[in-house]
Amino acid sequence: MFSMMGGYVYYGEIALQVICVLHCLRSGNQNRWIFLIIFLPFIGSIAYFFAEILPSLRRRKKARLDIVSLINPGSKIKKLEDQLKYSDTFSHRISLADAYLNNGMTQKAIEIYERSLTGAFAENEHATMQLATAYYAEQRYNEAIKSILKVYKTPQFVRSRLHILYAKALEFTGKPEAAELEFKSMAGRFANFEQRYEYGLFLERADRLEEAADLFEQILDEAGQLSGMERKNNRVWFSKVKEELKRIYV
Repeated sequence: MFSMMGGYVYYGEIALQVICVLHCLRSGNQNRWIFLIIFLPFIGSIAYFFAEILPSLRRRKKARLDIVSLINPGSKIKKLEDQLKYSDTFSHRISLADAYLNNGMTQKAIEIYERSLTGAFAENEHATMQLATAYYAEQRYNEAIKSILKVYKTPQFVRSRLHILYAKALEFTGKPEAAELEFKSMAGRFANFEQRYEYGLFLERADRLEEAADLFEQILDEAGQLSGMERKNNRVWFSKVKEELKRIYV
């Protein structure tokens, strides 16, 4: 009996090693892993499985779930609503509110965020930032500013999209000087292209077209000096900048 179990373990180790070697070759990881898997088959295969195969499986599962949610967002929301009915926790409430916000059901999201930001969770940064985003979407700019000020000094706020919304909310509530200071604080060469594009739009709205054009031209000049990957990651902003320049020069 023990010999049979030993045989199963042996063949299981061989099978795991083969799976790891094949996965390693297909994914181009052979330079880092192949020798470890071959010369330390059990330890190497186990290490490779947890370091490479398991995360890959999780990413694929998440991608499938994201596709399903994209095709039928209502199914995800229904699932989250049912989950909250059975277990009314802060985490479940915020997950549902996030889903509402992502699908344009802004007022429902606001109701949940407001109800959840109490007691021990009154200062929760994620929920506060999401609530501010929802307020902005509803053009409740003063309330958005009030919520943003609670997270203004947090590290994640500085480069977040909420920082852009904060600057625009200041502009839309009659504080253009304060708004421009925020836009300038987000500026930086060879970076922050979305923030700088939004700053250019701010300049256009202020009828400072020459300054806006100079900023957009600078962004496009920098684009030509970036790596291919950096250009790809920011191509949406370069495309938008080109469109704005066409409007200015018409």
